[in-house]
Amino acid sequence: MAERPIPAEELFALVDANRAYLRRWLPWIDDCKRVDHEREFIQRARERTSAGGFDAGIRHGGRLVGTVGYNSIDPLNRRGEIGYWLAESEQGKGVMTRCCGAVVHHGFATLNLNRVAIFCATDNARSRAVPERLGFTLEGVYREAEWLYDRFVDLAGYGMVAREWARLQPSPLTPWRR
Repeated sequence: MAERPIPAEELFALVDANRAYLRRWLPWIDDCKRVDHEREFIQRARERTSAGGFDAGIRHGGRLVGTVGYNSIDPLNRRGEIGYWLAESEQGKGVMTRCCGAVVHHGFATLNLNRVAIFCATDNARSRAVPERLGFTLEGVYREAEWLYDRFVDLAGYGMVAREWARLQPSPLTPWRR
């Protein structure tokens, strides 16, 4: 599959249009003030991809609506952590659940991971619904684990291991879809 880079201008415009909504949950919004910040993010994403990671833009109806990928991969311990965000107008359509399902499948089937984690603010019900719909296990709440501008927030930690994911799949030849 050929790489189709996300234009930094398009990504910045999406972040900017959703700034107030995203700021409720993501600690990096105030540091993203110019298109150059998105160019730097895209460059870091390319570096992660060349090191075995994964970052992707999400398009729905032909428009860029968010991003999803592995924030980190630990190849020695074969584990990865997924991060994602979606434009407020695209919430509730199952877009992120389908995208995260594909990213999880890629992690187990292609990257040979044994464990995938997702962390969400405990108050972010929409974000928490994604790992819950995918069958992840809530492994605990990490108290005051993330600084969000003026306060610490608790994070819900979800995990999935390869053998559990394999049991959720309809067959080895059919990737996840729900």
